[in-house]
Amino acid sequence: MKLGYKKIVVKVGSNVITQANGLPDEARINHLVNQLAEIKKLGIEVILVSSGAVASGRSLIKVSEKQDAITTRQLLASIGQVKLINTYSNFFAEHDIKCAQVLVTKEDFRDRAHYLNMKNCLQILLQHDVIPVVNENDVVSVTELMFTDNDELAGLIASMLNADALIILSNVNGIYNGDPKVEGSEVIQEIKGSVSNLASFIQTGKSQFGRGGMITKSTMAQKVAKLGITVHIANGTTDNVLTALLNNELIHTRFVPEKSKSGKKKWIAHSETSATGIVQLNDGAKSVLTSGKATSLLPVGIIAIQSDFLKGDIIKIVDEKNNLIGLGIAEYGSDKAKERIGQKKQKPLVHYDYFYSAI
Repeated sequence: MKLGYKKIVVKVGSNVITQANGLPDEARINHLVNQLAEIKKLGIEVILVSSGAVASGRSLIKVSEKQDAITTRQLLASIGQVKLINTYSNFFAEHDIKCAQVLVTKEDFRDRAHYLNMKNCLQILLQHDVIPVVNENDVVSVTELMFTDNDELAGLIASMLNADALIILSNVNGIYNGDPKVEGSEVIQEIKGSVSNLASFIQTGKSQFGRGGMITKSTMAQKVAKLGITVHIANGTTDNVLTALLNNELIHTRFVPEKSKSGKKKWIAHSETSATGIVQLNDGAKSVLTSGKATSLLPVGIIAIQSDFLKGDIIKIVDEKNNLIGLGIAEYGSDKAKERIGQKKQKPLVHYDYFYSAI
């Protein structure tokens, strides 16, 4: 294949594999599996992140409207996940390919030991030619424990496994330079760096069946590309979308990757929700830290410790207006950091190797 990838993560949205009536589109799932099998047989490692458990559950059971949204979701996901993985398993079996179910929650990524266990699990599956089918565990994931959507989960998996590319399949051709429904709007085929004005022309509507809109997709895509992984957003309802994309024959949106970051930085980049402490810097320190040069966070640039932390914790680093500058692993606790605020010739609070710039 022309793009030459060796390992890809493919995320399939519920809007791709669900019919208008809310039930699973098995013909579309089968078509996607056929493409994934063809790709795998070319020696490319494939990890699938698939939504669709709730839709699958909806095809099996009727739920009283009196049930609240969370318990309904838990019920539908519980029985639907079995049907969804069986659907994938049966279609992959036609190609003599095994797949495995991997259900995760946000908690699995917060702790470094948990994170590495998950990574080892996925790597051993790939080593044995098994395609992991990853989904959020909606049975136990409720409210604050939930990912924004499976796009966020797919970004985490791509970063964790150091994939060459993340392919997000939605029901639109990519990110447009205007309203996709308005004549004259075109797909932006290449996006480089941090483009803050993307949100101004991305439609804020979410899919009928999914949780994530195009803004969350583009924000996550920019973060993953910043870590050194190419991200593609394409229309999963297009026939042969994956093979056309990998042969560079498809109009879609591609996020150009920056220089690849270390495995530790990739983990830190996705750890904002598990950060404990908050450290505020002056503008001079902000400029130095975000210059792109190998610079550690020194106490001389700190103006306040806004919340406490221990040595080894992930901390948020904010500017004078409390905007996020980046994330890092603390070399020592907040008690010592408070003593050293504004002081020169002190040990760095965050070493460059353990700092991720969000800017």
